[in-house]
Amino acid sequence: MKLTWFGGTTVRVHIGGVILVVDPDGAPAAVDRAELLSGADRVIKAGELRSVDFSNWRPRKVGRLLDETEETSVDAWSNESGAILIEALGEAPLLLIPHSVPPLGRWVEGAIVVLFGGGGQLVDLGRALLDERSPRLLALAGNEAAIDDAVPRLRDHLDGSGLVALEAGMALEV
Repeated sequence: MKLTWFGGTTVRVHIGGVILVVDPDGAPAAVDRAELLSGADRVIKAGELRSVDFSNWRPRKVGRLLDETEETSVDAWSNESGAILIEALGEAPLLLIPHSVPPLGRWVEGAIVVLFGGGGQLVDLGRALLDERSPRLLALAGNEAAIDDAVPRLRDHLDGSGLVALEAGMALEV
């Protein structure tokens, strides 16, 4: 999986052999929209996805090659908080949280979670998430001041989770 954050809540995700662009309308004006969408297999907006209860959701099991179906290899859902869950067979679930942490199931312990925000929002979201569950990897998408504030304040709450900061326009392979 490869994540490229562009600012705001806009991110390009290479997952399961597919390129997704999440919330292209949230990209800063300086981002060339044609370049952002270039090569995308799918554009995702939270309000256009099927709704799911993240506390009861379960990842699909990778089937045996003999049992392969025409099932979509990458799927996405949202919930009322605007969080987006992306699943690709054979990869860790990806959860994008822009506003508030929804109730989550045990599956999040193997997930990659991206938090978006500025000011103290990253700290608030990070603590709310880590108080409920510790994901495999926590990625912070915010300006430099927000990251500088969040990292030391979240460090002692990680309980085994990895922590990375996303830099606008730079890809991160996870």
